[in-house]
Amino acid sequence: MPLSVTVAHFSATGPRARNEDFTGCVTPHGADLASKGFAAVVADGVSGAGGGREAAEHCARNVLADYYATPDTWEVSQSLDKIYSALNRWVQTQAKASPDLIGMATTLTTLVLRGSMYHFAHVGDSRIYLLRDGNLQALTTDHVWQRPEMEHVLTRAVGLDTSITADHGFGLARVGDVFALVSDGVWAALAAPDLQRELEHAATAKDSVVHVARSIVELAHQMGGKDNATALIVRVDDVDANALRDVLQAAKELPALPPLEVGQAFDGFTVEERIHLSRITVLYRVRDAQGRQLAMKALSREAHADAHERLAFAHERWLNKRVVARFFAQNVDPPENASASYSLSTFHNGKTLAQQQKDGGQITIPEAIKYAVELSRAVGALHRRSIIHRDIKPENVHLGDDGQLRVLDLGVAVSGFEVAELSNATRAGTPSYLAPELFNNAEPSAQSDIYAVGVTLYHLLSNKYPYGEIEPFQTPNFGEPTPLSRWRPDCPGWFENIILRALAADPAVRFETAEEFLLAVEQGPLSATSTRQSTLRQPLATRNRLRTWQVVAVLSIILNFVLLYFLNR
Repeated sequence: MPLSVTVAHFSATGPRARNEDFTGCVTPHGADLASKGFAAVVADGVSGAGGGREAAEHCARNVLADYYATPDTWEVSQSLDKIYSALNRWVQTQAKASPDLIGMATTLTTLVLRGSMYHFAHVGDSRIYLLRDGNLQALTTDHVWQRPEMEHVLTRAVGLDTSITADHGFGLARVGDVFALVSDGVWAALAAPDLQRELEHAATAKDSVVHVARSIVELAHQMGGKDNATALIVRVDDVDANALRDVLQAAKELPALPPLEVGQAFDGFTVEERIHLSRITVLYRVRDAQGRQLAMKALSREAHADAHERLAFAHERWLNKRVVARFFAQNVDPPENASASYSLSTFHNGKTLAQQQKDGGQITIPEAIKYAVELSRAVGALHRRSIIHRDIKPENVHLGDDGQLRVLDLGVAVSGFEVAELSNATRAGTPSYLAPELFNNAEPSAQSDIYAVGVTLYHLLSNKYPYGEIEPFQTPNFGEPTPLSRWRPDCPGWFENIILRALAADPAVRFETAEEFLLAVEQGPLSATSTRQSTLRQPLATRNRLRTWQVVAVLSIILNFVLLYFLNR
């Protein structure tokens, strides 16, 4: 069953002349409900300064709009952090632009229900309460001064400072849970037992949720509340324990793609070539009715019988639809009446870098520099979407006849939005391109992808591996990589330094981000001054102290003989 909620809200000005609270929610449908979930927000503009209402409304509306515009692959906390930071900058800018808006600020409290989880982000003194099994719990902590006379003076709010740090929390949601998002005009006037009594009506369906929201606000004012009062009530009627997994596994209802022959018609496509066949997947070049060439990918019949492989294949399709950039083949939706499970993407003539290397074409230094720039941009595009590729290698980098470099195969990629069944082995990928920390069961990261980029460039230039070839299931020892200049003396020292830093065994020495790697390559020789010397081409005195002293000793002996010769003449 999909996630299902009943929601209602009510807000009243009270004795105040103006209502500076704002609240709202979004309940999407279908795939958006599974991937992004339900979102609700309450904001309370700071009344002691101008623009409180404007800040509250703008921030609440934009949280609800921008959250659904963030990549599906981002964690909820990552999405909300980005949005909160952007809104904080906006409020600060408005306050500086007009003397009437100095001090403009608002509380901002957001609840997201996705699948079977709840997530929240919070700044200020609005609150989220959870009523479960007869127990009422405040999920948020008020950001106010802990002194009796300053209990309503905010220490954190949107617009209060140049930077913002939101509190985050999450947990499992259950059927029957009741969440209440309220402004301080509610909780400051109502004692916890009174609020719990009202929410229990929503939990037991004695009253409509609409009635409960109104009753809470009116009771707060009856109890002497002098502030604006707002309550948004969410009752969880059903949770989706499978969520994204159900979306991904929808493909399993279709049978495996049968073996296709060149010239065969299938689902409106004509097979023109079988490009690849392995134990797991098969790849065809097909042409559709409009004459477009497309790539058709499917699981082999043996792999399709494996539930985990079906899930992984569906996950790859899910990621492909969310990676829209020139560095990747673009997803094309199969027809609605597809008779088998397969994916489609744009087809591009050209070769993988591995094919180019195999055909005997030596990679030149200018080509390698160009590949480094394009590959770092492509990997950066993935990382900004919280996707770790995990299998960067020459076989998965394609150079099209149009000159565009494209990264292929998201089959073992992981994203910030995962389900348990997709947690493949840490060492997924090709052993010789795996970062050393992955052999110690570390989590894959942006830096492990950068390591693979470094090995890819090293191998393209030398046809060797920096630490030697690593066989499957081998646990290697990583020392110092063989200098690239041993195989390619024409490689500039600055470029070798960058590659060696990218493939450093110690992640602390490696580039932290693809953007940092890109900047180093684009700066060219200038970047050599800022690289870390521990893994770069170093002076002999640093690389080998024993050899240094041996050379010094030999030179000293020679010099002594020369001096003796001249003294005895």
